[in-house]
Amino acid sequence: MKILIASDIHGSAYYCEKLVDAFEREEADRMLLLGDILYHGPRNDLPKEYAPKRVAALLNTYREQIFCVRGNCEAEVDQMMLEFPVMADYCILCAGERLIYATHGHIHNKNAMPPMRPGDILLHGHTHIPACEVSDTCIYLNPGSVSIPKEGSWHGYLLMTENEFIWKNLEGEIKERIKY
Repeated sequence: MKILIASDIHGSAYYCEKLVDAFEREEADRMLLLGDILYHGPRNDLPKEYAPKRVAALLNTYREQIFCVRGNCEAEVDQMMLEFPVMADYCILCAGERLIYATHGHIHNKNAMPPMRPGDILLHGHTHIPACEVSDTCIYLNPGSVSIPKEGSWHGYLLMTENEFIWKNLEGEIKERIKY
């Protein structure tokens, strides 16, 4: 199974369209969104083509292929606009013997770890910075941000295949990859 993982769209119709194009181009089976879908948040400038209604409409066409966790910018009113669940704080995936704890990152993160065993994967967005860090506690992965990348990173996503994670920009250029 191929899963496209993305975070922090923040209401940008422009970058959401590019994400949907990437989803189609990658021929991914599912899309996992790590929160902050519609609202830009008070700490961020408005992203390019800020249009939350358009973002909702775009993503709703893929509602049967999307699963999502709640970001710090999600509210109950967002759930009223989106036709797939967005209010769970986390989801758990299995990748062979590893557990993947997927969350937004504002509650559970590297400094406030969820229950993990060595070798498990903590997957979250929130920082807007792509990351891959291996420690004794876990493997920490972050896809970065779709619309508001920080610290010189790219507008992008993370692709999970049967045996690797691949960071790509929205044009599909590989930025990094690791086997797991």
